[in-house]
Amino acid sequence: MEEQSDFSKHQTGTLYLVPTPIGNLDDMTMRAIQVLKKADLIAAEDTRHTKMLLNHFAIDTREISFHEHNTEQRIPELIAKLESGMTIAQCSDAGMPSISDPGKELVAAAIDHQIPVVPLPGANAGLTALIASGLAPQPFYFYGFLDRKPQQQEKELAALVNRPETMIFYEAPHRLKKTLKVMSQVFGDHRRAVLARELTKRYEEFLRGTLAELVNWAVNNQIRGEFVVLVSGNDHPATTESDEVTLPVDAQIDLVIKDGLKPNAAIKKVAKANGLNRQELYRQYHHLDGGKQ
Repeated sequence: MEEQSDFSKHQTGTLYLVPTPIGNLDDMTMRAIQVLKKADLIAAEDTRHTKMLLNHFAIDTREISFHEHNTEQRIPELIAKLESGMTIAQCSDAGMPSISDPGKELVAAAIDHQIPVVPLPGANAGLTALIASGLAPQPFYFYGFLDRKPQQQEKELAALVNRPETMIFYEAPHRLKKTLKVMSQVFGDHRRAVLARELTKRYEEFLRGTLAELVNWAVNNQIRGEFVVLVSGNDHPATTESDEVTLPVDAQIDLVIKDGLKPNAAIKKVAKANGLNRQELYRQYHHLDGGKQ
């Protein structure tokens, strides 16, 4: 067990995780600005992008690049600086560090070296989209970016098809159309979904409908901007055969019928799963004379 408290007792510096605006610069918190000003160093995903943010708030703290392509090289260097007593603020281009952005490896390394890690609250595209989506806000399941290959996407989504929570995905504009098509194939055309585009920016937009309707929109419109894709959870998830066998056979049949099968087909499926005689189970389910109890 590890405990992190009372930073004054630590001989090392502190790693601050600083969220940045996802669009509107006015969403930058006063605390985030102060941390960036007082830090000895800012580890930024893209120093040129972050420099524009720093200039806007008159912050002159020195930057160092820290992104997915130099993680292995940069972490030992940053840890050494933290152990020497330096305070480092880590931020990504937009939103929360580590959430579909660099950060988690540095956090893990800092914890391993008993360096305090302090998270700041701030902007997050997934939650911002969720609370205005009209879909159930809790529970939710954050997934982030799917694999870029459609075949791999199918496998990832197939593993999510029965989840009851609202699901949150991120997608780039040039891949949105293909991703929506795969979602519609796997989740079904009638599953409710929402597209949130350019959140907090001038052209912020929400598109709400079924996956089929959103696919149609994507096919017939020019797609621009970064997207959060929210998909409603499955309110009648299919049960697996192992789940069904643990229930009384009558309850198993009722569940399978709820999933969309007709009674006779449901009885046949449950009889096979339990190794029962289909005709005997039919009589039992319909309370006919001669059915075994």
